[in-house]
Amino acid sequence: MPVRYRSRSTAGPRSRAAFARARKLIPGGVNSPVRAFTRLGGQPPVMARGTGAHLIDLDGRRYIDYVLSWGPLVLGHAHPAVVRAVTRAAKLGLSFGAPTVGEGELARVLCRALPSIERVRLVSSGTEATMSALRVARAATGRDVIVKFDGCYHGHADHLLVAAGSGLATQGTPDSSGVPADFVRHTVSVPYNDPAAAERVFAKHRGRIAAVIVEPVAGNMGLVLPRPGYLQTLRALTTAQGSLLVFDEVMTGFRTAWGGYQRVCGVTPDLTCLGKVIGGGMPVGAYGGRADVMAHLAPLGACYQAGTLSGNPVSVAAGLATLSAIGGRAFYATQATALTTLLVGLRELAVRHGVPMQLTQAGTMWGFFFSERPVTDFATAAASDVERWKRFAIAMLAQGVYLAPSPFEGAFWSSAHRPADIRATLRAADLALAAC
Repeated sequence: MPVRYRSRSTAGPRSRAAFARARKLIPGGVNSPVRAFTRLGGQPPVMARGTGAHLIDLDGRRYIDYVLSWGPLVLGHAHPAVVRAVTRAAKLGLSFGAPTVGEGELARVLCRALPSIERVRLVSSGTEATMSALRVARAATGRDVIVKFDGCYHGHADHLLVAAGSGLATQGTPDSSGVPADFVRHTVSVPYNDPAAAERVFAKHRGRIAAVIVEPVAGNMGLVLPRPGYLQTLRALTTAQGSLLVFDEVMTGFRTAWGGYQRVCGVTPDLTCLGKVIGGGMPVGAYGGRADVMAHLAPLGACYQAGTLSGNPVSVAAGLATLSAIGGRAFYATQATALTTLLVGLRELAVRHGVPMQLTQAGTMWGFFFSERPVTDFATAAASDVERWKRFAIAMLAQGVYLAPSPFEGAFWSSAHRPADIRATLRAADLALAAC
């Protein structure tokens, strides 16, 4: 007899009460929409603390965490070295709004890890990084048009909140209320993983494209890998027309490899956007690239960007401690192998239960879709079985496995996860797949 689960989250009474209080003061009760668990019944567990690979909610329920604050916690929660670094930095002052030694040290680490970055600037979020990178790209090229890809998310800057038609490229229309159409009229979106579509948009907008921005591994439509040669095509197109190639590695940077996915694919972008891991759980972002492009930034050039908390000493300390603990490229081979063990087990369970399940991995990132066919773009991601995903996610949560509360988000692995966590996750998945 298959196990049955009620169609709601397992939030306990203390979580429900705390969330009810928050909803009276915060729109939807959350400070980022996906946290509201809308797809899972609208009652999220409210977290009290994190330790290693686990979260503990207000009701004392423990979860194996595969969200990891949406990616930055590559070492897990409250890693001792990161906590010590943050504590030391905080004792010296929380913010100065002035130059510090730490921001220079973090810049040095980033430039050494990513040869594509000759100059880098720190900001406070991934949204700031992508927004600023595209501004400097426009300044450097003297052009207006930005090309992005369906299903790739680059933060909530107005000109990047674009929904595009499928097939041939279309001019962007706002994907959010409150965004005037004029703000996105220079943003063009085309299907991800479709080189012919990219070629057509370059032909249509010849000589007018400032930059192409892409998640080299898409992590915001679920985890979708680039087809062989796709990123190389984007590099060739941008080079031929004097446009800039911008890799949004906010999610993949130091998640897929030391130095980001550009190390894996062998494609060198002109500009790179970073975040997540380089802050170790604290708010941070960065963008950098060719020295001649970055020279357009004030105070050297006329392209303005600023931020009171940019290079915040506490965030920088967390980032430096995290990158130091990772220790370079060997870390990724060990963690990727451990994650592969989990995914092999999930794949075997799906086959045993006759459930069509597509699993993907990129370094310490992973994802899954309930789909008969491989997922290669936003259209095939959207065509996956979302109702089955919902039943699976609810069943996993009920058994203490915390997955992203959306079918279109990636998942993450940390060095704090242990073989016991894999075994517990697979036991939960066995029951969940039987029920869904």
